[in-house]
Amino acid sequence: MSTESKKTLLHAWHCEHGAKMADFGGYEMPLWYSSVKNEHLAVITNAGLFDTSHMAVVLVDGPEAFDLLQTCFTNDLSACIGPQKKELYPGRCVYGAFLKENGDVIDDAIIFQLAKADYMIVINAGMGASIAAHLNAHAAGKDVVVKDLTDMLGKVDVQGPMAAKIVSKVLAEPDRVFEAMPYFSFKGHFDAASPLADAVRTSDGTPILLSRTGYTGEFGFEIFVNPNMIETLWQTILDAGDEFGITPCGLAARDSLRAGAVLPLSHQDIGNWPFMNHPWLFALPTDGHKTDFTKTFIGSDALRSSENADYTYAFIGNDLRKVSTTDPAQVLDADGRTIGSVLTCATDMALGMVDGKIYSVASPDRPAAFKAKGLSCGFVKVDRELSPGQLLQLKDNRRSIKVRTTEDVRPYRTARVPLKNML
Repeated sequence: MSTESKKTLLHAWHCEHGAKMADFGGYEMPLWYSSVKNEHLAVITNAGLFDTSHMAVVLVDGPEAFDLLQTCFTNDLSACIGPQKKELYPGRCVYGAFLKENGDVIDDAIIFQLAKADYMIVINAGMGASIAAHLNAHAAGKDVVVKDLTDMLGKVDVQGPMAAKIVSKVLAEPDRVFEAMPYFSFKGHFDAASPLADAVRTSDGTPILLSRTGYTGEFGFEIFVNPNMIETLWQTILDAGDEFGITPCGLAARDSLRAGAVLPLSHQDIGNWPFMNHPWLFALPTDGHKTDFTKTFIGSDALRSSENADYTYAFIGNDLRKVSTTDPAQVLDADGRTIGSVLTCATDMALGMVDGKIYSVASPDRPAAFKAKGLSCGFVKVDRELSPGQLLQLKDNRRSIKVRTTEDVRPYRTARVPLKNML
């Protein structure tokens, strides 16, 4: 472990509670506490609590903030909300990416619109300075201010079907807060001086920004708070969630959960190659067509003209066995030819297979014979277009496993379930 790793304000709590720590994105973070499997399953069946204070936040405000983000961000902020393609508006957020001129990914992000000309960008650990510099480089002559809040905020995530019940016990006015709060919406503010701060406060009066987002594929919230209050908030959530089976979770469960939800890890599943031919086309302004963009943005010309770009696919295995991504495993086709490499390989321990069909421990239609023994899943990058269900072989120095390409992995995910149904 690097001696130069940063520590979040919850570092001491993690160590005191037996967490296995490791470096991630320049931060010493908990990988797991007692069992990755138990933490993974807790999020599917009850709730998990994650320390995500390593994530970076950048603020962008000013009369021309919208124009700057439209230029730098892949998704179309004028047509990104719902099937009606509504413009991003205060209280809503959207996923996308920041690209280089050649179409390669700098980082993926979620943009929150706080007010008409006021935006918050949540990006990955260690990327605050890079994204702020990228935005400033393209803000010359524009009436806009970019502010990097790296290490100036606390952030925790409550994920799982019990999340709403748990958070309702923490909030001062849960009924008012939870009214009209769909997926990818948010309320409140972490700054007590903000006019938005009174929208969401905890029972002790602490202002928070409460967002219906997450990185697990399951129902839940991301909570942003003044760093001075994060230890109190963490413990308050654990106390409130005790009766609902809440479990502190580390990065290992976060990784297996996001793989089962077909969510990419920046700099691993997306990175220094063209941001196209992947499962996340909703992050591009495609309007249903791969390169028929609804706007021009940094990297769009390169994506339009890109030829022979690799393809990224999700896959599902037949059992829980994995291959290495540290020394990337090869991807072989049915004829044994190497066609690419493995980007992510994890085990979703909530899954099992009966008569060739995948079920989750949360699947209401799971048969009596179902057992969640776990299935490997993840992403491969290959040099050709493949069809759903195509058989592949993943091979590293230890083993070879058979998998198939898939458009989805874990069934019956709850992230998009209406909040009222989770109370």
